[in-house]
Amino acid sequence: MFDKKVYLNRRSALQSKLNSGILLFLGNEDSPMNFKDNIYHFRQDSTFLYYFGINEPSLAAIIDLDEDEIILFGNEMSIDDIVWMGRQKTLAEKSADSGLSKVLPLDELDTYLKRYQEKDRPVHFLPPYRPENKIKLSNWFNIPVDQLKERASLHFIKAVVAQRSVKSAEEITELDRAASISADVHLMVMQHAKPGMYERELAAKIQSEALASGGNLAYPVILTVQGEILHNHYYGNQLREGQLVLNDSGVETSLGYAGDLTRTFPAGKTFSAEQKDVYDIVLDAYHHAKNMLAPGVRYLDVHLASCKILAQGLKDIGLIKGNIDDAVQAGAHAMFFQCGTGHMMGLDVHDMEDLGEQYVGYTDDLVKNTTQFGLKSLRLGKELEAGYVLTVEPGIYIIPELIDRWKASNQFTEYINYDRLETFRNFSGIRIEDDFLITETGSRMLGKHLALTTEEIEEIRREAY
Repeated sequence: MFDKKVYLNRRSALQSKLNSGILLFLGNEDSPMNFKDNIYHFRQDSTFLYYFGINEPSLAAIIDLDEDEIILFGNEMSIDDIVWMGRQKTLAEKSADSGLSKVLPLDELDTYLKRYQEKDRPVHFLPPYRPENKIKLSNWFNIPVDQLKERASLHFIKAVVAQRSVKSAEEITELDRAASISADVHLMVMQHAKPGMYERELAAKIQSEALASGGNLAYPVILTVQGEILHNHYYGNQLREGQLVLNDSGVETSLGYAGDLTRTFPAGKTFSAEQKDVYDIVLDAYHHAKNMLAPGVRYLDVHLASCKILAQGLKDIGLIKGNIDDAVQAGAHAMFFQCGTGHMMGLDVHDMEDLGEQYVGYTDDLVKNTTQFGLKSLRLGKELEAGYVLTVEPGIYIIPELIDRWKASNQFTEYINYDRLETFRNFSGIRIEDDFLITETGSRMLGKHLALTTEEIEEIRREAY
């Protein structure tokens, strides 16, 4: 945990932004894999972690804005818990570390919530994403499960998003550390990968290093020779000479802060000439995007500029034709770049995505485009502010099924050279990604430098043999 002053200040800042009522915070429960006591790795709800810092299951808390009272609800360890898990800090001790003085048994939360409702006092809650919390809220407030998201408190959501979006010095230290450890892990993968290995062997090394660092994975590893599959968690392919390996992985620190890096490298020692051409197009878009980062710049504009750089590069090698601005406006570039250039980061690798992309990545004045293929996957579009942490991750992905579908319907024939594209059908994909902090005057990359150019990567690959 951070020093308790951090949590006291965070809660105080939140209270100053909301007028009245009760703020309800639900921590997460243990989630069984296949029977009750065989559980997945526990991960606390990030908003609960942000305001209270206690990383254990079966907790809840309320902030009474009118009475200026904060109560943590949870149970102390029983003798059975101690037998199976060993003596740990008591809940009272953990609550003191968070600057809390009032702790009640978990079953008393129901009594408190009924009392508030009887007095017609509003209870504000955030959109739930775990099934068990959906059931609790549905039972407490007599709201159908499928209506909980729309009944969540918009004022509560916006206050949390505004506060969590701007990272404090303590958080930036953690995010720097997460990015640096992640860079070390990526370098290790580049140094160990060889033709004949299976993807799973490299994915296992990544997970091992994440655990050894004292934290864990920030998200399931994407380690694949099928880089055209954006979130590919299958690890059964064998690396072969001539293929590209895409590694999208990041470490989460013990305090829950995420790193999120991607590098693409040859399974052998060198890139082919064609692979270098496409890689350099992506790298050009990466540099252009990161150089645009500054307070006051809309990330939507960063994304669109990246798309135009990618499209121009693809035109230079004969895959796109016609006017580049028109092609991007129409969405023809999404044949090659189907996702967004980046997203917010912090305690979640897609920071606060559970609270709603429209509130996290956009504003009331900038509504997300949810219909245009490609643009609808842009998680961040709003104007940047100092203290934001985000990714820059352009890519080019050649998806055979998408080629077939668009070609059969004669889609964007004025912009896409389908004959030339057929020769790239089995190319796979390339992504380059780093994490950036928005500063008062621009931005800086978090963590340490990781091989970026084809020359740097090939030097590492040659040394690996």
